[in-house]
Amino acid sequence: MFSIYDPLPKYLTGKYQLMATVTFAALFSLVFLLCSIPFAHNAWFKLGENQVFGFTVAFFLIALVLVIISKRMLYSVRNAKSLTYLHYIVWCALEIVVIALLYTFFTVEGEEMGIIDLESMTIGEVFGDALLNCLISLGVPYIIAALYFAIEDKNNTIRLMNLGAAVTDVNLEPHEEKRITLFDNNGVLKFAINIENLYFIESDDNYIQVWYRDSAGEMKQYMLRCRLKTIEDSFADSDLVRCHRKYVVNMGKVSLLTSERDGYYIDLGIEGVNPIPVTKTYEAAVLARFNSR
Repeated sequence: MFSIYDPLPKYLTGKYQLMATVTFAALFSLVFLLCSIPFAHNAWFKLGENQVFGFTVAFFLIALVLVIISKRMLYSVRNAKSLTYLHYIVWCALEIVVIALLYTFFTVEGEEMGIIDLESMTIGEVFGDALLNCLISLGVPYIIAALYFAIEDKNNTIRLMNLGAAVTDVNLEPHEEKRITLFDNNGVLKFAINIENLYFIESDDNYIQVWYRDSAGEMKQYMLRCRLKTIEDSFADSDLVRCHRKYVVNMGKVSLLTSERDGYYIDLGIEGVNPIPVTKTYEAAVLARFNSR
């Protein structure tokens, strides 16, 4: 049974998901703003070449920047603290309140400058109307985005249960072996492989290249559009270890670990592949895993 105290799923706070949420909310709010201007009797938003239009643009841009900063903070916090649904709901609610306060501030400042006419409205009434509009312009897209990502995650789970459409080294059922599953930037399952056949993963900006042996024993590479950082959860508690900002290595396939003047190097015994460097950041983790084999 669902509870607001349940841990928040990562699909709501991933970098791609947060960027998509902000983009969708900005577009939704802009459309809502444009559609509501002709019918709003108590809003000062205007289009055209005048001071009120300048206030409108300034408010929208500042509100957008505040939401972006908030989402970046949320992304940072989720890596340091375990969040629940309640945390996420309160966070989004505070964003809505802050934007409503920003609108109230612009209204008061605009009236003092003679640009905006409150039409006998009190500050409390201005804030109340702003809060209602923000609930619609931000709350609705937030809910839609969350539902979309929940459905997307559910679909990914279904794809994970049926690996027939993914690139794979052998045609085995998921329960028959420990497998590594990799998704692209859109959350679509693209690659699934037995951990015993995977040698290392190499990163190149927005792409990764997986080095593995297929069922015929041939060394192959598979390129996937995603960042190395986004797939680290896929190989948690496995023999795959990050040894460099560009490399993840299967420690079970290491044939030689050498210490050079500039650091350690991992040799996987693959013809034509140079030893992979180990940077100071990951040196301790690599040595600990190598010594525990």
